[in-house]
Amino acid sequence: MEQDLITHGQMDFNLPHDVVPLPSGGIFYKSKKKNVKVGYLTASDENILVNIDGAKTIKESIIIPLLRNKLYEREIRPEELLEGDVEAILLFLRNTSFGPEYNIIVTDPKTSKRFETSIMLDELNIVKPVFQPDENGLFSVTLPVSNTQVKLKLLSLTDTMEIDNIVNLYPVGYNAPIVTTRLSKMIVELNGSTDGNQISTFVQTMPIRDSKFIRSFMKENEPKLDLKKTVIAPSGEKVDVEINFGVEFFRPFF
Repeated sequence: MEQDLITHGQMDFNLPHDVVPLPSGGIFYKSKKKNVKVGYLTASDENILVNIDGAKTIKESIIIPLLRNKLYEREIRPEELLEGDVEAILLFLRNTSFGPEYNIIVTDPKTSKRFETSIMLDELNIVKPVFQPDENGLFSVTLPVSNTQVKLKLLSLTDTMEIDNIVNLYPVGYNAPIVTTRLSKMIVELNGSTDGNQISTFVQTMPIRDSKFIRSFMKENEPKLDLKKTVIAPSGEKVDVEINFGVEFFRPFF
């Protein structure tokens, strides 16, 4: 069973690779690895990049397959990675294959005309947590309104994919439970109890101030890359842009 969890890429230790620092510093993983070995993209990886399945999300059709092929670590499964660490690996793969220049189309706020600009991906900074988690990678906080003590975890790639799949089940026009689903995955302990039903029931009736507190706290303490940049439009106006990992990010591969 344990052998089944080792992906093809995780066995290719002798292939050319480099070491990628993780924004999380490894403190949220059992292995505590601060850096991971990542292989370079090859011609065979193009099969993944040019065959995007329209029925699947970018994570399912590109990101997970790439990580399974290129992450050369036995102690860390790709699905367990935090999103900030995933982003760092994807940037490495892109930079080493096509260079760090990232071209995007932006609208000039003064003239409403669209223009092309570029961002250097190798100049992105790491945003570090304000508070440090415990030895299990969990944050202990007391909620301001209900005075409830909770332990929180950052969401892994698997967690975010499961949330996306739940949300996608709801037809257009229906309110998908994205907020409560995320909260139920973030909270792993409630006043000392780890009972999932109890946590789910609490989340449904949680005061909105407590909900906002958790989301704000987790946003401040998620180690990740700062994907926001300011560019200058032809009119001289400053425009804030944010790098995302959708189709545009992977466009150089096509």
